[in-house]
Amino acid sequence: MIHELRIYTLKPGKVPEFLKLAEERALPIRGDNYGKMEGYWFSEFGALNQIFHLWSYEDLNTRQKLRGELTSKPEWKADYASQVQPLIRRQEVRFMHPRLPLKPPAESGNIYEYRCYQTAIGKAPGFIEAITEAMPVREKYSQNVCLWHSEAERPNEVSHLWVYKDLETRAKARAAATQDPDWRTMLGKGGSMLEEMHSTILMPASFSPLR
Repeated sequence: MIHELRIYTLKPGKVPEFLKLAEERALPIRGDNYGKMEGYWFSEFGALNQIFHLWSYEDLNTRQKLRGELTSKPEWKADYASQVQPLIRRQEVRFMHPRLPLKPPAESGNIYEYRCYQTAIGKAPGFIEAITEAMPVREKYSQNVCLWHSEAERPNEVSHLWVYKDLETRAKARAAATQDPDWRTMLGKGGSMLEEMHSTILMPASFSPLR
């Protein structure tokens, strides 16, 4: 299993137009026939005017085959791609191996936090081991949706996705977790392996499977 996270930075103010095109034009054409959609969000805090969408594939060869089939469809080019391209300033693609199974929340109406950590060279496996071992402690306070190790474009990157009912719940959960001695042990151990940390608060699109 491989996950592909696509991040589009749009021109200011174009998020509603992009989401409308995605829902009304892209999804009817592709459905889950060219990779399974796992989630679709727009950024609320962090870098703004961004779209995040997550797809799963059996492997990279399957992804390449299905993407090739999709992008060669005349209706994809004419009805969707040509319409959204003028809205996009920059595209990023990450290929990520899930190190914990993707776990959707039981209820909808949530916000999500995508946390992305660049580890020192060669330290990603150790950081993944440390956070995986401590995950039962951390999940006493909020649910983890998935933990990934990037294949490309950043081979020393570890990222994880969290779900909360709202920002107040997030603040309380994170405050409680940082007081937990077992989680503090993980922070001390794992923190020494990191070079950079980034966090983005994501709001699910109305058509996102993860909501």
